[in-house]
Amino acid sequence: MTHLALKDELLDAQLLRTAGTAPYGGADLGECLATAARIDGTNLTSWHDAWVSTAERVRALAEAELAAGRRQSASEAFLRASNYFRTAGVMLLGAPVDERLRISNARQTEVFRRGAALLAQPPEILAIPFQDTTLPGYHFRVDGDERPRPTVVLVGGYDGTSEELYFLTGRAALARGYNVLAFDGPGQGAALLQQRLVLRPDFETVIAAVLDFLGPRPGTDPARVALIGLSLGAHLAPRAASGEGRVAACVADCGSYDLFSSALERIPGPLASGLREGKHASLRVLRQILKVLEAKPTAGWALRRGQLVHGVEDPIEYLLALREYSLKGRAEKIRCPAFVGHAEGDDISSSAPRLFAELPGEKEYRLFTAAEGAGDHCEAGARTLYHAVSFGWLDGVLQPGA
Repeated sequence: MTHLALKDELLDAQLLRTAGTAPYGGADLGECLATAARIDGTNLTSWHDAWVSTAERVRALAEAELAAGRRQSASEAFLRASNYFRTAGVMLLGAPVDERLRISNARQTEVFRRGAALLAQPPEILAIPFQDTTLPGYHFRVDGDERPRPTVVLVGGYDGTSEELYFLTGRAALARGYNVLAFDGPGQGAALLQQRLVLRPDFETVIAAVLDFLGPRPGTDPARVALIGLSLGAHLAPRAASGEGRVAACVADCGSYDLFSSALERIPGPLASGLREGKHASLRVLRQILKVLEAKPTAGWALRRGQLVHGVEDPIEYLLALREYSLKGRAEKIRCPAFVGHAEGDDISSSAPRLFAELPGEKEYRLFTAAEGAGDHCEAGARTLYHAVSFGWLDGVLQPGA
């Protein structure tokens, strides 16, 4: 695993996640390292305050540059500040929602939109109709003409936002001739934190609504729409492709085949068997262990995050909710071409080879290695390499230059 500056493995991974967006305007490495130097161990208030301080300073730079008429510098600074506000809140994920998390999410959206409005081709801010509500998102187009182009729909993970997806994948896609739709689905970003929409396993329902909305829009070629799923999105995107025939290609960037099975692998054998079989004694002991674990600042973060995202009230409920998140019996229904990425040092994506094995049609598998600097979750430190490989494959399927 790549190590940057922090002793705690999770916090350093989150630092890498933010710093790794530097090639796409989401960070400045010096700003990230200077922020990390102000963080006090695993104190999450210190983490939050350090990143908010950096975000506010960079936002002030953006305001000053804009006032001076330097739109390019202003846009760049607003966009970096957005990602720093997101980073400030990410470690506070948990139920009930910490108000600082809700505020950081609102601020990252506000300053992202100010920076994006200054781009040469600003995105359209979306409210995608979904059942009795809407989902927030952005439609980025390569340019202003209405020539039909291929579009990538970006599907995020447990703790990302549609704004972060612009840095992680969207900007790279635009540079290669793809239009981009990024959105927060149920359980993600503003849909979770501002609208209280929790995650749902039937993501084909969500994607169907997105494609209904996208299809008739200017510049869209409905026959060339791909899903690119990142982290948990690399489970949700294949799930959607298994039930939505309009998907022309699917990219799974470090996803899990079966979330419940992956969780069981992290639990001692007898307790894992008891959880699987619903034995009351095992559940009681495991609940006590998990309650202690979830109180730890970083070791308990995934448990706290999971309960918020799934809308449940204790760690056992969260683990049991994962039973619905499996591609068993569904991966073989995916008929579109598919690309599966697997980061070597990432245990979250350890089941990627199984997903690849069960795909029935045209497919590509790529192991991203630590020797390449790409072994971390979602190739966080080597996104330019990941994009070269994955878009090289996607270009052959969707022909963005055609």
